[in-house]
Amino acid sequence: MDKYSKDLKNQLIIAVVFTVALPLGGILLGVGLGIKMPAIWAIGIAFLGAGFYGCPIAWAAGYGNTKSLGRVIRAVRDEHLYTVTEIASQLGLRERMVRQYLDACFNKQYLLGFKRVGDVIEGNFNTDILNREFAAECVNCGAKFTYKRGEKARCPYCGSPVATDGPGVIPY
Repeated sequence: MDKYSKDLKNQLIIAVVFTVALPLGGILLGVGLGIKMPAIWAIGIAFLGAGFYGCPIAWAAGYGNTKSLGRVIRAVRDEHLYTVTEIASQLGLRERMVRQYLDACFNKQYLLGFKRVGDVIEGNFNTDILNREFAAECVNCGAKFTYKRGEKARCPYCGSPVATDGPGVIPY
């Protein structure tokens, strides 16, 4: 499951919990007052307050905002729309709003594998420089071979050690 789906699911769970807290708090308050148990009606008041204030915030600011980013993510990933203008015209949004949505998507790492250059979205084809391969030539037998950074470079043919820096070493 990608990060967006996981975040959306978590926001939905939080919103449902606050929604359930509102009527549950009312029930606990009524029962606590009915049987004259201050501990129960205190818990009811706490649930009522959490539900009353938390429910709209969780739905609007949490789940709603995360859900609205999904359409932009699908436009980039599935519909292959790679400019702010294309996305705005396809979704019927203003370009300013699409830029804000894209900023949020990149900040929350929902669009991994892409990078934004101005108003254009490009594929991120950068490679991990710590795992690059290097080409070397053995000074004893003349064999050419490759090795990865951090490995002890030895010629696979004669076994002699090879310098890992210098004129014979060429990064791929």
